[in-house]
Amino acid sequence: MSNIKVLIADDQELILESLHIVLSMEEDIEIASLAKNGEEAIHGCEQFQPNIVLMDINMPVMDGVAATALIKKRFPDIKIIMLTSYKEVEYVLAALSHGAEGYLLKAIHPKDLAAGIRVVHAGGTLITQEMAGKMIKSMNMSNSSAVKSNKYGLSPRELEVLHKLASGLRNQDIAEALFLSEGTVKNYISTIYSKLHVKGRREAARIARDSGILDHK
Repeated sequence: MSNIKVLIADDQELILESLHIVLSMEEDIEIASLAKNGEEAIHGCEQFQPNIVLMDINMPVMDGVAATALIKKRFPDIKIIMLTSYKEVEYVLAALSHGAEGYLLKAIHPKDLAAGIRVVHAGGTLITQEMAGKMIKSMNMSNSSAVKSNKYGLSPRELEVLHKLASGLRNQDIAEALFLSEGTVKNYISTIYSKLHVKGRREAARIARDSGILDHK
């Protein structure tokens, strides 16, 4: 059986080299290429046709989620495992919605990472029990909150933006957290103000809290 060809994408040189060394010790795994951002990962996929990409999320030039979307569109047979420090559910959902087959945290033991690569290469999907639990809790929260927000006619995305807004995040922070442009976030906030019949962030946050929309956050 041929080796599993792996491309590693991470903007931190130390992590790239560490993963290279650790995974190269596995008899059935071959490091096809290293990339320091999403754009290099795409070029690496074109040139080396790896079986698996280990993809960090927060990288310069092009982040891992955007790169995952493009790679899955152009090379649907290449499987992608997000390997990141981020535990936020939003990142997990964004990665999986773009076709990633796995989501692992960098704290994972090297042997478990190698085992995860084999699982995904064999056709499986991989997500840690901790992250799965967070996703289920988030889905239950969303369902409950959605019922309470119905009287305002807020969409699920508007609700997400409202949660971030009420947490005190700036538009730029909301955009980064939800993988939206800042302009799109501004449009969502304008719509939210209109539906809540308010004129500012403080009033919108107060109504969200008083109406119970944020009770399950």
